[in-house]
Order: sequence, then C-alpha cells, then structure tokens
Amino acid sequence: MLFNVAIYHFIKENTKLNIQNNFYNKAVYFNKKVISGTPITELIKEKELENVDIAIFKEDKMVFRHGQTNFVQFQKLIAKNESFYVFSREDKLDGLYILKVYTPYKGAILFYEQNIDERIEDKTQEIISILLVLEPLLLFLLIFLASKMINKILRSIKKITDTANKIYVSDLSQEIPQPKYDDEVKALVDSFNNMLDRLRNGVEVLEQFNSDVSHELKTPLTVIKGEIEITLNKQRDSKYYTKSLQTIDNEATQIQMIVDDLLLLTKYTKENIEQTFELIHLDSLLLETINKFNQQLKMKNIKLDIKELQTIEVDANPVLIATIFSNLIDNAIKYSLADTHISVSLYKDEQIHFVIQDQGIGIAQEQLEKITDRFYRVDSSRNKKIKGFGLGLSIVKNSVKLHDGSIKIDSKQDIGTKIEVVL
Repeated sequence: MLFNVAIYHFIKENTKLNIQNNFYNKAVYFNKKVISGTPITELIKEKELENVDIAIFKEDKMVFRHGQTNFVQFQKLIAKNESFYVFSREDKLDGLYILKVYTPYKGAILFYEQNIDERIEDKTQEIISILLVLEPLLLFLLIFLASKMINKILRSIKKITDTANKIYVSDLSQEIPQPKYDDEVKALVDSFNNMLDRLRNGVEVLEQFNSDVSHELKTPLTVIKGEIEITLNKQRDSKYYTKSLQTIDNEATQIQMIVDDLLLLTKYTKENIEQTFELIHLDSLLLETINKFNQQLKMKNIKLDIKELQTIEVDANPVLIATIFSNLIDNAIKYSLADTHISVSLYKDEQIHFVIQDQGIGIAQEQLEKITDRFYRVDSSRNKKIKGFGLGLSIVKNSVKLHDGSIKIDSKQDIGTKIEVVL
C-alpha cells in the first residue's frame, strides 16, 4: 500500500512536470514561428496548438488573444518569477504557462489549457492498470523467494533438531554440516557444534575417570577384601588382627591417594582454568615445596642444588603449579640413588623455565613417549620399594597443558633424567 501511494504521488507530480514542459515547448515553438514571420492566424491552426488559448502582451498591453480565456486577470502574474500555474475550476484543473520574451519585442506569451487533470488521470489510470497486472506477479515472486529463504532457514533448524534427537551420552559423534552462508544460522550451527565438542570432552573425561578408577582401585580393593575374608575365616590373636588392619589401612590410603590424584586430573579444564588464576610468586612457591622434601632428601643423603632462582610473578593456578613442582621433585628423589645430586633452576626470559635434573635410574628412550600416560610406570620402577601409581607425570603434563605450556624430558638409563617445564 505504501508502495502504491508513493508510485501514485510520483506519477502525478511527474505528469504535472511533463505538462509544464509541454507548455514550454509550445511556447518556444510559437515564439520562433512569430519571429520568423509566420502569420499568427496560420499558427493557431496547427495541431501542436490545438485546445490551447493564447494571448500576446507587448509591454503592458495585450495585442493578440485566441480563445475564450480572459487573460487580463493573469496580467499581474507576468511580473512574477513563476512561469507555470495550476488553477481549480469546478473540480477541474486548468494550466497557465507564461513565456517571457525580449525579442523582437519585450513582453510575454500566455498559454492557457483547460482540464489538464484529465491527462494526469489518464496517465495515472494507465499506471494503475499496469500495477494491477504487475503487483500480483511481484507478490507471487516475493512469496516464492520468501518461502525459499524460510525453507533454507528451517532446513538448517530441522537438521539441528534431528541431530539433537540423535544425541545420547553413549553417542556424541553427531555433528551438523556447516551451511554455505555466513549468517545467524551458521552462528547457531557453530554454537551447537562447539557445545557438542564440549560435551564430548566432558564425557571423555568422565569415561577416562571411570576407567582409571575401576582399573587402579581393583587391586587394593581385592587386597582389602581378601584380607578381611582370611581374617574372619577363624579366630585370630590380637597381633594378627593388628597386622591385618594395618594392611587394610595401607590399601585404603592408597585408594584415597589415587582418588585425589584422579580428581585433580579431572577437576580443571580449558573452559574453567582461567577463573582460578591468581597472582603467585613462583620462587617462593618453589622454596616452600622444596622444604617439604627435606626429610626425604636426608634419608637418601641427596643434595639438592638450586642453580638459578629468579623472582617471578605470574597469573596461574597455585594448586596446579605447586603440584608440578612437588611431583617432579618427588619423582627425582624416588628414582635417584643415595648420595647423588639433584639440581633445580627457575628463570625467565621470554617464557618461564623450570628445570630439574637428577642422577637417577633414568628412562629408556623407547619408554619416554609413554612416561606421561596415566598409570604407566617403567619396568625398572616396578618394585615395592618405590611407591607410586604412575599418575604423577600425567598430572604434571595436564597441569602444564592447562597453562598453555610445554614439557620436555631427556633421560638416559642409569645416568639420570632432565625435565624442563616451559610456561
């Protein structure tokens, strides 16, 4: 409707302008003919001047008039700047055009035409007739294009709906294909696929946790259950009960330590780690960690040398950073022989470096790639004297990764191991 009103108004104004131009062309034509000497009586018979009343004014006096129009009433308009006027007459419109001339005389030629609105209406009716044909076609075309657009949007939404209906915790492999165009639907698809990635990662962590727990807790639980069954099989003396309870207590402690380590592995993720960051002094944290191992160092007569220790402040997770320090120092002590040396360095260039080197039993080259896997322990360390679950380096690797860092391990069997953490 707005389009129709705008078109109607535009056509009406444009037709008025065309009428004014038509008047101008007639006036110029008439003036040229008069100047060239064509008799006026012959001129007014020409087709171009049909239905037009004409008057000629020289100075302030009308010298020629053709038609029934009283031009005297328009004489005062000659002095004005306007050249085209429209007058209402009994619901009709008449047009007056004034052409001012300066040669061969000074004056004006006036042209008056009745019922110019008929031409406007005729033109408007012609346009309306065209619109009555075109608008239904345009409407159907717009409906067709709109339906195509809506189908495109709904097709993507239907894919999202179908994919969502197929998603189960046991099957998160579904993914919505990316649409061709970069629009709101693509943003919705990207968000949905990102959500699926996060769900997959979360479920993988839970599955890994379940697998690790069931795998590693099976042995201590079997020992506890066996110990209880044997103890209850018959009446025992108090010493046997004490020994049995100590065994159960040791195994329960192992279970607690395994669960704590596994929870530490699964507690933090890339999505939530930065929320736990705070400003920490790495040098102070490292010294506090080293002090906790003084007793273990004395028991094996191991000397721990601090080669370099710079004052470093950084935004990080204090629990995970402390875990990195403690696990690496603990491993260095556990796998070092008595009367040896361990060296540590903490310094900063463009990045933060923590380096620890021992003179321990070392790791074979073929086992270096697996050493950070969960529950993996090299053969030389699989003995009862060295306690552990194979989770320490896995926790270190995960903690470093969460801080966008890297870890490098160099080792030679029976010579020692050097580990460098870069944050």
